[in-house]
Amino acid sequence: MTTLMHQHGGDLEAIEQKYHIPKQEIIDFSGNINPLGFPQNVKKILAEHLDILCVYPDKKYTALRQAISQYTGADIEHIVVGNGSTELISTFIKTASAKKTLIVGPAYSEYEREASLCGSEHTYFPLKDAEQFQLNIENLLCALTPQIGLFILCNPNNPTGTIVTKAQLEIILQHCKQNHTAVMIDETYMEFCDDIENCCSISLAKDYDNLFVIRGTSKFFAAPGLRLGYGISSNKEFLKTLTENQDPWSVNSIAAFAGEKLFCETSFLEQTKTLISTERNKCIQELKNWKNITVYPSSSNFILLKLKTNQISAHDIFEVLIQKRMLIRDASSFTFLDESFIRFCIGMPEQNQQLLKELKKLIETPL
Repeated sequence: MTTLMHQHGGDLEAIEQKYHIPKQEIIDFSGNINPLGFPQNVKKILAEHLDILCVYPDKKYTALRQAISQYTGADIEHIVVGNGSTELISTFIKTASAKKTLIVGPAYSEYEREASLCGSEHTYFPLKDAEQFQLNIENLLCALTPQIGLFILCNPNNPTGTIVTKAQLEIILQHCKQNHTAVMIDETYMEFCDDIENCCSISLAKDYDNLFVIRGTSKFFAAPGLRLGYGISSNKEFLKTLTENQDPWSVNSIAAFAGEKLFCETSFLEQTKTLISTERNKCIQELKNWKNITVYPSSSNFILLKLKTNQISAHDIFEVLIQKRMLIRDASSFTFLDESFIRFCIGMPEQNQQLLKELKKLIETPL
């Protein structure tokens, strides 16, 4: 399988070209996108207001930031928006201008890429299989020396699904503040967590100006094409630098208007949380009964598996399932993982049942 095939999940165009399977026929378990799709109420409102394309968006995005403030509880003055979370990740890493960056891994490859582009020497702090990929706080604090200028954590982590609590995060932030280390926490998957109140770091931003929290709308709101991300920080220098360097109207009119409506969709939020929590627990309980895999706890909308048999590899499973129009993630491209790891995201109940049925055939009775 080429690098293109497993660098990022959900690349249906690349899959279509390589395997000659129409992308609309593929059930995507690799992209980690909400199976409910984009909220119907917002879709209808957008269709009725396409004339907003004829005007420039508000440069300060006041209404959008107010909606985000009400949704997250963050101070509106601490909220910034961008062309997807990727733009904000890039901007913050550039602003931090760290000689050395420590990334918790396995992790999203974009962190490493952006650090490299900024000339920062990056290393990984490994989440260990033997510890079920839980973050070892004591060891981490030892690794966070004064020489580390930037620390990056995805919480819940992709691809492991493991999570760090707010209490643990505060210990890390206090340590980093003493060492003058900037901290970036990517909360792309936080809204899928059952215990968001005790794990979300947004409320810590007002007391720790070395913290930058990033979120987006691609996964939870099933809107990767919208390219709408937002961040929270009380660091005045960063906020000033972003304002001065970000392209004008970085967020287009449609994305800004959609965001104002998305964050008010309380029924969609509850429906998503119920679906993901129920199906995730159901899948994990089923997988725990299999003898040839290890399943790890997850606080996100995806599940990481490790094969305990050498009769079949992640690549083999990928190849068989794609012919059945099911796309999973061969997780071997992630740092610290190998060809024994696969990841799949939660779909609708019947889709999950179909996937588990096919996986069981392959893993429990390998070809």
